[in-house]
Amino acid sequence: MSVPDDRRGVQRRLLSAATRLFAEHGFDRTSVSRIVEAAGVTKGAMYHYFRSKDDLLHEIYARVLREQTRRLDELAASEEPVAARLRAIAADVVVSTIANLDDTAIFFQSMHRLDPATRQAVRTQRRRYHERFRSLIEQGQRGGEFRSDKPAEIIVDFFFGAVHHLGFWYRPSGSLSAREVGDHFADLLLDSLRPT
Repeated sequence: MSVPDDRRGVQRRLLSAATRLFAEHGFDRTSVSRIVEAAGVTKGAMYHYFRSKDDLLHEIYARVLREQTRRLDELAASEEPVAARLRAIAADVVVSTIANLDDTAIFFQSMHRLDPATRQAVRTQRRRYHERFRSLIEQGQRGGEFRSDKPAEIIVDFFFGAVHHLGFWYRPSGSLSAREVGDHFADLLLDSLRPT
């Protein structure tokens, strides 16, 4: 079932306003009143789409993760060699993280504010992404394309630790584009997996 354009518009405005305000003032110091005023909607409209400010926080990150997961599934299913698929996915997750840097940074700074069930659901979704990513590394290790003396789980944790740190240092006005950073990250990952 498709979502009507006017509904999508209200949701987008609410998410955009919440993202900007959470980034500027922090999650705790941003009220629902301030969000609906910035989005140009009523509180009733907000509560029609989101049960709470926590739901907005969750959706800010969940929409990024959904898109990244869709892209991962699409790229992983290609007929390319495993190294090419892993490189494409690694570059893609960096580029998409940078494209949604405020969303990702806000979420990681405020994730502890979510109720335990929602927080666990997000962790489960993110773990599924990491497991799919890890399965490609393991496939390459089994086939001899990648070195097998380093556990795939450690490689995944190392790589995503760097990805999740992008919000602390990357600036769009810097000397490297998102694509260039993505290519560098992907090259570093693949270089570290090359058999010695």
